[in-house]
Amino acid sequence: QLQASGGGVVQPGGSLRLSCVASELTLNSYAVAWFRQAPGKEREGVAVIRSSGQTWYSDSAKDRFRVSRDNAKNTAYLQMNNLQADDTAIYYCAVGRPILSTWRDPRTYYHWGQGTQVTVSS
Repeated sequence: QLQASGGGVVQPGGSLRLSCVASELTLNSYAVAWFRQAPGKEREGVAVIRSSGQTWYSDSAKDRFRVSRDNAKNTAYLQMNNLQADDTAIYYCAVGRPILSTWRDPRTYYHWGQGTQVTVSS
């Protein structure tokens, strides 16, 4: 129901835009969050955009990443700029109805995409 794409290999300082396309559900009824998981680490919330358009970001993402949505295309995006090696991970999109205190908790979300690999390397 959620298809994440747009990952790849990029040099430090580079940019990528991830997409999350929904099928069989209407994205504008949900918040769309982006999580990432690096090897040996827990899944980490990166950014979320609520159905109202309100956004929240992790500290590591707030100055470099931008989450957006196009309801007409039933798609959400994560624009990532100035990527660094620490950003290397599998990135997942998910939908749910979080509040400020819960948006980083993976248990908040009902549906998940399959993940897309982002590798930052020189």
